[in-house]
Amino acid sequence: MGSRFNLAVLAGAAAFGAAVSVPTLAAEGASPIEEVTVTARRREENLQDVPMAITAVSGEELTQVGASDITRIAEITPSVTLEPSRATNTTLTAFIRGVGQQDPLAGFEQGVALYIDDVYIARPQGSLLSIYDVERVEILRGPQGTLYGRNAVGGAIKYVTRKLSGEPEFRARAQIGEYGQMDAVLTGALPISDTFAIGATVASFDRDGFGTNITTRGENYDKDIFAYRFTAEWTPTPDLFVRLSYDDTQDDSSAVAGYRPFPGAVDGQPVLIDLRDTLAAATISPSTAGIGGRNEIESDGVHLFVEWDLNGEFTLRSITADRADLTNSVIDFDSLPSQDFDAPVIYDNEQFSQEFQLLFNGDRLSLVSGVYFLDATASNDFDVVLGLLAGGITAYTGGVVETESWSVFADATYDLSDRLAISVGGRYTNDKRTADIFRANYLGIGSEFFGNAASIQFAVTSDYEASKAFKDFSPRINVSYELSDTMNVYAGFSQGFKAGSFDPRGANLVTPDVTAGFEPETLNSYEVGLKYAAPSGRATTNVALFSSDYEDMQIPGSLGVDSDGDGVNDSFVGAVTNAGESTIQGIELEGQYTLTDQLSAVVALSFLNADIDTWIVGGVNVADQRVIQNTPEEMANIGLNYTMDLFGGALSIRGNWSYKGDITQFETPAPIIDQDSYDILNASVIWNSFDGRWSVGVHGQNLGDEDVKTAGYCFGSGGCPSTLGLEDNTTIFYGPPRQISATVEYNFIR
Repeated sequence: MGSRFNLAVLAGAAAFGAAVSVPTLAAEGASPIEEVTVTARRREENLQDVPMAITAVSGEELTQVGASDITRIAEITPSVTLEPSRATNTTLTAFIRGVGQQDPLAGFEQGVALYIDDVYIARPQGSLLSIYDVERVEILRGPQGTLYGRNAVGGAIKYVTRKLSGEPEFRARAQIGEYGQMDAVLTGALPISDTFAIGATVASFDRDGFGTNITTRGENYDKDIFAYRFTAEWTPTPDLFVRLSYDDTQDDSSAVAGYRPFPGAVDGQPVLIDLRDTLAAATISPSTAGIGGRNEIESDGVHLFVEWDLNGEFTLRSITADRADLTNSVIDFDSLPSQDFDAPVIYDNEQFSQEFQLLFNGDRLSLVSGVYFLDATASNDFDVVLGLLAGGITAYTGGVVETESWSVFADATYDLSDRLAISVGGRYTNDKRTADIFRANYLGIGSEFFGNAASIQFAVTSDYEASKAFKDFSPRINVSYELSDTMNVYAGFSQGFKAGSFDPRGANLVTPDVTAGFEPETLNSYEVGLKYAAPSGRATTNVALFSSDYEDMQIPGSLGVDSDGDGVNDSFVGAVTNAGESTIQGIELEGQYTLTDQLSAVVALSFLNADIDTWIVGGVNVADQRVIQNTPEEMANIGLNYTMDLFGGALSIRGNWSYKGDITQFETPAPIIDQDSYDILNASVIWNSFDGRWSVGVHGQNLGDEDVKTAGYCFGSGGCPSTLGLEDNTTIFYGPPRQISATVEYNFIR
C-alpha cells in the first residue's frame, strides 16, 4: 500500500464509495443494526449522533470471540496500537494516531488516557485490563480534554463496567484452551432492598507459557492473574444514585525474557530455535536477590460515584477515586545464564483524584462543566547489573515524581437549528511536578538499596531535587450538520496538552540539563468527518479525516555511557527528548453492514502519513533519521458473521482478517526488532440458547500462526543506537502464537 497521504486519501475515498453502496445489495428483510449507546460526551447518546471519531465494542462482543484483554480491540479499530509492554500481562503500551508511550517510566504520563468508569488511570502498570465485568469499551481518537478530568493528547480508552440490573443474577464463564489455558469468571448480584443492591465478579486467568525457560525449567510467556471487583449501588430516591466499587488485580505471571537473534558474544550460547524460548537466569541470580527474583504486579482501587438530578435539566456528579499499584519486576536484558545485563525493578504508584461535574441538558443547549484534582506519586527503584565488567558493576537509580494537578473545563453544544449544532469547549490546566532523584554506581552484584551490603559505592551520578509548574489553556470547537435524517457531517479543531516533567533516570552529574526537566508537548488536531446510517437501518458508515501538528514530542530513551573512557559502556543515562515537530495525517473508515437476515459484515480501515519534520541534535536536523513509533501507515479489518437457528438457539460463525503495516518500535529504526507488515486471522463458532442461559463457543486466534514482534531491547547489534553489556544484548518479544480455545457460559438465574 502507498505511504503518501494523497494516495491514502484516494484509497480511503474509494473504500468509502464502495462501502456506502453495500446497503443496496442487502436483502430487504434483513435485520437492522442495533443502536450503540456511548457516553463519550458525558451523556448517553447514539454513537451515530456523536460528531467525533469513536469506536465502541461491547463486553459481550469481546467475550463472544474469546478475547481475554483489551488488546484485541486494536485489531478492529483504526489508527490504534495496543500491546503488552515488554510482553507483560498487565502493563499497557497504547498509541492512537501516532501518540502514545512506549516505555512505562515513572512520572511520564501516557499520551493515551485510560479511564475505568470515568476515573483516570495515571500509570500504565495494571492498565492492560482483562475482559470481565465490562459493559463496553470506547475508543476516542484525537485530543480529549474539555470533556474529561485529565487532558489526553492522542485519545482516550474508556472501560465501562456493568451497572447492576436490580434483579438477582449469577453467571459463570469458563475458557479452556491450548497451552494449559484455564480461565474462569463468576459474576453475581443481589438486591438487598428496593433501593440497595450489591454485586461481585471474581476472575482467574491462567495459562502455561508459549515458550520455556531452558535454564530455570520454568515458563516463558505464561499467565497467572487473579482479579475481583465488588460493587454496591444505592438509589434512595429517583433523583439520586450512589455507586461504590472496589477492584483488585494480582498478576503473578513469570518474568518474560526476549528472544536473542545473535549468539552470546562472551559465553557463546547459541541462537535458540523457538522464538519464545529463553536462556535467561536473572530470576535465580544474585543480580535480582534484592526482590527475591519475584515478578508480580498488584493494583487496586476504590471508586465512589454520586449522581444527583437537581431538577430535570441540571445534574451534579461527584467522582472520587483512590488507586495504587506495586510492581516487582525482573528484567533480563541479555536473556542468558550470565549476569551480563540484569535489572531488578520496583514501581510504586499511588493516586487520588476528585472530580465534580455540573451538566445541563435543555431543549437546545447541552453543557458539561467540571473541576478536577489529581494527587499522584510515581516512583521507581532499580539496579542495572553489569555482572561481567570488573567483577560486577551496578548502577542504582531511585526516583520519585509527584504530580499535583487541578483543572477546570467546560464544553457546550448549542443547536442553532434542527440540523446545525456548534460545540465550544475549553480547559485550563495547572500541573506541578516535583522530583527527587538519586543515582550511584557500585562495585559488586547489586547495590546496597537492593540488599547487597558488601557493595562499594564509587561514583554518584545524580542527586537532585527539582520542581516545576506547567499551565495551559486548551480549546475545542466543533460544527456538525445533518445533511439528512441518515447522514451527519462535522468539522472540528481540538488541542491536546501534556505537561512536562522530570526523567527519574536522569543523571544530572553526567547531563546537567536533566535538572530542568523536559517541556510540555502539544498537539493541534483538525478533523472532518461523515456519519451515515442507511434508512433501512441495515448499514452504517463512518469516515474521519484528520491532520495533527505535534510539537515538542516527549520521547524517552536510554543510552549506554562510558564513564571511565575505556571504550566500554559501564553505565547508562536516561533522557527524555522534546523532539521538534511532526505532522500526522490520516483517513479512517468504519462500517457495519447487514447483508441478509443471516449474514453481516464489519469493515475498518486507516491510512496514516506520520512524518517527523524537525528533530535537532547538536544543531543538526536529523528528522530524516527518526520515525513515529508504533504507528503503522496502513490498517485494515474485515469481519463476517453468519447466524442461523439451531437446536433451540442461534449458531454464529464468525471470522475476521486484520492487517497492519510496518511498525518501528522506537524513534530510531532498528530492523532487527522492528515488525514488518503482517496479517492475523481469527475465527469463532458460538451457540447461544434462545432463553439466554447457555453460550458455548470454539475460538481460533492467530490461525496463521504469525510471529509478531511487539517490543524489544536494542543494546547490541542490529542497528541499535547504543550498546550496554558484553554479550551483544539485542532481544525481541513476540505476541501470542496460534491458540485454540473453547468457552462455556451459563446464566443460573434468568
